Amino acid sequence: QVQFVESGGGLVQPGGSLRISCVASGSLDYKATGWFRQAPGKEHEGVACINIDGTTSYEDAVKGRFTATRDKVKNTMYLQMATLKPEDPGAYFCGGCGVDYSPANWGQGTQVTVSS
Repeated sequence: QVQFVESGGGLVQPGGSLRISCVASGSLDYKATGWFRQAPGKEHEGVACINIDGTTSYEDAVKGRFTATRDKVKNTMYLQMATLKPEDPGAYFCGGCGVDYSPANWGQGTQVTVSS
């Protein structure tokens, strides 16, 4: 089982940008991988999923603002977040998505806070 470790979270002002990273313990080849977030008191939700064919799906609320990418050589994923809004904060996790969904392999998450 591939394990994931997230990093790069922090405090950002509304409208600001932040890039978070995720390192996988194994190959990302032939896997759908993506990002999830969990706001305080809420269930986790999918943010972006990079499908096996390389296409990416985004939650409607982040379309046009977030960009998910992955570097298969480094076994690393990134989530570039722009124009951050007050509803974006939470713990962000990475891992398998779609057919490869497996929250048991997520890391501890990385916290994103949006505040002035």
